[in-house]
Amino acid sequence: MTPPDAVRPVLARFTTSPSPRGDGRTRHNLGVLAAAAADDLDVARLAEAHLDALTILAELGGRAAPPDACWGVWAAEPPGVEVRARREGDTWCLTGHKPFCSGAAGPCTHALVTGHADDGRRLFAIDLAAPGIEVRAGEWQALGMRGSAAATVDLTDVPAVAVGGAGAYLERPGFWHGAIAVAAAWYGGAVGVSAPLRRAGREGRLDDHGRAHLGAVDADFAAARALLRAAAAVLDDEPPGSWREERRRALRVRAVVETAVESALRRTGRALGPGPQVRDADHARRVADLEIYVRQSHAERDLATLGELAGDADEQDLLP
Repeated sequence: MTPPDAVRPVLARFTTSPSPRGDGRTRHNLGVLAAAAADDLDVARLAEAHLDALTILAELGGRAAPPDACWGVWAAEPPGVEVRARREGDTWCLTGHKPFCSGAAGPCTHALVTGHADDGRRLFAIDLAAPGIEVRAGEWQALGMRGSAAATVDLTDVPAVAVGGAGAYLERPGFWHGAIAVAAAWYGGAVGVSAPLRRAGREGRLDDHGRAHLGAVDADFAAARALLRAAAAVLDDEPPGSWREERRRALRVRAVVETAVESALRRTGRALGPGPQVRDADHARRVADLEIYVRQSHAERDLATLGELAGDADEQDLLP
């Protein structure tokens, strides 16, 4: 489990006042995420969720986050598993099971949780010190991302505060802005994984094939970095577009960053062989973490969705 003291310095570097976006704050915060991920993907995963939660609260008019809080966003809903929300006067109660809750076993103090009410899917804020919360932390068997403390959380009549209206969580353009922040963390993880390859290049230990792998990684990184910066500039300087436009932007960014991630993982191993993973425990952990984290992507399903969104593109839109 990642200790709170490892996460809080990253949270302190975010710029979130008056909101996490605007006037360069998006680019700054994505840079903080990427830098954290290059060092420790578990820390970055927890920090990314906290930043997402603060952004959601700002966008949907939620209550201000308590000082020194660490937030999770728990929205996974695999088939047959859900949380039911019941309204009792001015309050809500949540009952059910929520899987894949990063930070549930620590360091999170609060969480935004999706649940199903009579009027549809809603988002709720909960205090993890409230009664009726049980964390099952032993289900995560993967070697990667163990420090993110993902767990299944059982909720029994847990008091909650509604954040936004029915459907608001998914229907806001900001949902896709959060997806770009995840990609920034992936990108930082790729930078960390490729460090042994870059170090070998600096030290003159690569042959022609190794230099070709390093060159390909460098090109893929340039594309990912440019697209992340361009997206951050748009989010900071322009009003949100339509849900469709923001979805297309996010899927583009994630596809390009995922290509850079795959390039870093594959080419570092092909250029250097098993040595770094066998002899360097930190590198082996980074590889395992990144392979798990990037699977938050829906891979070809996301590409198919992007293809559908791109079908009406005009040639003039594609030219430089």
